[in-house]
Amino acid sequence: MQIQPTPIPGLLLIEPRVFGDKRGYFMETYSSGPLAEQGLFAHFVQDNESLSQKGVLRGLHWQAPPFAQGKLVRVVSGAVFDAVVDIRVGSPTYGRPFGLRLDGENKRMLYIPPGFAHGFATLEDDTRFLYKCTGPYNKESEGCIHVNDPALGIDWGIDEPILSEKDAAAPLLADIQSPFSYAG
Repeated sequence: MQIQPTPIPGLLLIEPRVFGDKRGYFMETYSSGPLAEQGLFAHFVQDNESLSQKGVLRGLHWQAPPFAQGKLVRVVSGAVFDAVVDIRVGSPTYGRPFGLRLDGENKRMLYIPPGFAHGFATLEDDTRFLYKCTGPYNKESEGCIHVNDPALGIDWGIDEPILSEKDAAAPLLADIQSPFSYAG
């Protein structure tokens, strides 16, 4: 497992070692040891899976403390453009988005610590997206930023996204009060 920092502190790109032959492939999708070597001691308590058709855009979501969640995300089949926005007040990268393609072929994963808004756009039909969470879902602590906030300028790679009512009505980054502080 190769773990690389991204331009945003705390956000980690993970590339698993994939062992393939004529039978198929094998890969380790999670191991606490390599993550601990990078200073990440996450305790995952919930796994989630979504299935979406091409053009679905989910996000940009977070949960406020004490129900904040870290997430380890990956795509099993299909493809997404995955994006996060740093919403840690005082962070040198506050408001900066980071995005990349995750798909069933490249098998890359992204670790998203608490303090980030997260979303993804499905680029192919029947995309299966998995994420391990460090905290359980809590509806009352949900927060959201509009996916097409012009201040973020995220190019999701789809023309007419299919949004939930909640996501379509989400506020802009400038209109939220982030519950997260940057610890440095």
